[in-house]
Amino acid sequence: MQPAVAGQGTRRANFEQANASPDARHVAHWVVDSGDNGGKPFVIIDKRDAKVFVFDAAGQLRGDSPALLGLAIGDHSVPGIGTKKLSAIRPEERTTPAGRFVANLDKNLKGDEILWVDYETAISLHRVVTGSAKERRAQRLASSSPSERRISYGCINIPVPFYVNVVSPVFTGTDGIVYVLPETRSAREVFGSYDLDEAAGQQGVRQAPPLLEGTQTAK
Repeated sequence: MQPAVAGQGTRRANFEQANASPDARHVAHWVVDSGDNGGKPFVIIDKRDAKVFVFDAAGQLRGDSPALLGLAIGDHSVPGIGTKKLSAIRPEERTTPAGRFVANLDKNLKGDEILWVDYETAISLHRVVTGSAKERRAQRLASSSPSERRISYGCINIPVPFYVNVVSPVFTGTDGIVYVLPETRSAREVFGSYDLDEAAGQQGVRQAPPLLEGTQTAK
């Protein structure tokens, strides 16, 4: 299914009936209109709402879900944090960095499939980790409060059925782009995005922004 046309010369992502923030819609529509995803599936991670939206290459929503994200508010990571032991990471360092990342399916050290967002810094999107009862990750995922869903060391935890039924099928056999929305800066600053009502004046501007680096431990 093709994304809906929004006026001459512009294209939009199709969110179906999903409840999405203005920032999530802004970035998704820009991705589809500009072709920034390069004809590949893409994911919007809205940190402020602690939600994940998965789209196919044409900008059709394949599913959305609440997510667990980094405990600390922030769009950058501490240099070298990807090599730290989890026990050495302070609470204020547990951020999910904002940026544009090329992602693909692979295995973690335990042999479980995950969506690697950034190999070097071990950022990934994976099934929720529920080993620690005191963290109440399953209960937090079910909470209606985005602040309750800030608990991880930086990685993105999602419900098992959503990973199995949406993320894995969409990314099987291909890589894609993950857009982690900022929470201390604007999307325009991070991605160079534009609103679609500005697109008519930017028809010749369709360049992808540079890949922004993140440094984070995966759990």
